[in-house]
Amino acid sequence: MNADKDRPYGTGDASFQAAGSEAGLRKLVDEFFDRMGSDERFATIYAMHPEDKEVSRDKLARFLCGWLGGPKLYNEKYGAIGIPRVHAHLAIGTTERDQWLTCMTETVSEQGFAADFKVYLMEQLYVPAEAVRRRCAANESADQ
Repeated sequence: MNADKDRPYGTGDASFQAAGSEAGLRKLVDEFFDRMGSDERFATIYAMHPEDKEVSRDKLARFLCGWLGGPKLYNEKYGAIGIPRVHAHLAIGTTERDQWLTCMTETVSEQGFAADFKVYLMEQLYVPAEAVRRRCAANESADQ
């Protein structure tokens, strides 16, 4: 999908375009949440979301749009976001981080994205996932 090889992923909106723009990211997020909700391996992280998952789906899709260089849709609707901060109230350790990454990796692998973009995307998603884990671990340590 990255037709413009002169613009590497992470430059301008190249990653957003490689993901199929907003429609591609909404499809990814819907399939991610569907997998998370139907696969017992991900029950722990699925249960961390509110019962009505529609807002969570919308927030993740909007976040990914802006994070990948597209329009800042999350900010337009929900305001500024700090990913580690908004997850700080949750008990997210290595197990939960890895559940999230595994669920996303499996979902990304089924998308029509270019193979090199799939690798790039998962490498990039590790960064905020690990930042969330570290923030939650710091909060847990501070509470003790």
